[in-house]
Amino acid sequence: MKAPQDIILKPVITERSVDDMAGSKYTFRVAKDANKIEIAQAAEALFNVQVLKVNTVNCTGHTKRMGRFEGKRPDYKKAVITISPDPTPDQDGKKRKGTIEFFDGMF
Repeated sequence: MKAPQDIILKPVITERSVDDMAGSKYTFRVAKDANKIEIAQAAEALFNVQVLKVNTVNCTGHTKRMGRFEGKRPDYKKAVITISPDPTPDQDGKKRKGTIEFFDGMF
């Protein structure tokens, strides 16, 4: 089994992802071989939140040109994670958060 840091690679910051944060949806770039269950477990472990739903998208890398030479950026996988907006108690009695703290002070 992979570590949660190997599954969720980095956040995706775009206009659409920032607008979705109001609805408790957070967008991340994830490992290409990760499935929805692994992504949900990694998000719960890293951010201490309750994940309600995970949507994934396989994205193809853009084709880039440099003069007459053409290259391609690598393909990647993107996940939109919907979390529970209200804090709920965990099975261990610990409180789960209603937001991801990394994004709180950003906007």
